[in-house]
Amino acid sequence: MATVNFSVPDDVKDAFNAAYQGQNKSAVITELMREAVERAQRKQRSHDAIARIVERRKHAPAISDEELHAAREEGRP
Repeated sequence: MATVNFSVPDDVKDAFNAAYQGQNKSAVITELMREAVERAQRKQRSHDAIARIVERRKHAPAISDEELHAAREEGRP
């Protein structure tokens, strides 16, 4: 198991200690770090998906507004 040392402002440390009083702070920090990693990974996957969509759109056939409207109306009663 690794040890991580980092500095935080005193007000954040005090608020953290008050909020998690009586709890295993190492376990709390570990869970918060896992959540942060998961959030960063979701954000990256989202950015990657958007980039793929944008790239695919570059190769999609262009149609006019009239063609789009006609396609939407086709087959409707």
